[in-house]
Amino acid sequence: MFDKGWYSAATHLQSPNFNKRPDVTDISLAVIHCISLPNGDYNNSNVEDFFQNKLDIPTYESFASISEVMVSAHFFIKRSGKVVQFVSVDDRAWHAGKSNFDGREACNDFSIGIELQGNEIDEFKEKQYTALNTLLVELKETYPTLRNITGHEDIAPGRKTDPGPTFEWNKVIF
Repeated sequence: MFDKGWYSAATHLQSPNFNKRPDVTDISLAVIHCISLPNGDYNNSNVEDFFQNKLDIPTYESFASISEVMVSAHFFIKRSGKVVQFVSVDDRAWHAGKSNFDGREACNDFSIGIELQGNEIDEFKEKQYTALNTLLVELKETYPTLRNITGHEDIAPGRKTDPGPTFEWNKVIF
């Protein structure tokens, strides 16, 4: 299901916001995030545009604060369950920022970033959990060193709060 790090079941929209991983054989962590632009608005392609540096900043006042931000994730799971991929898993997406997991800093070096369309208030959709679980199974089969999963809030405490209290970890099969 993966060819050179690209998931065949995903829609591919390449982001320019990535670089080479230090060690592609060291992918050991999946980080769950959530995002919506603007917050709580799900009927648009703003996240996809944001990860491709194509966001129309003047559209919403709230976008001004992210006008210079260049980030990406490997995957984005929309409310419908559709999976979009922006960066090959073999490359380093820019999703975690300053981070630490189990004593290791710079989580982007060894992690896969998975964004769910949502926020810390709205409940996530069953279709998102289904797509996430399918993706995680495929990732673990292709990348056998992948053995941990955590939230962005856990690798950047005090700085990030996603996926937040509405994310139901018990629905994740890992």
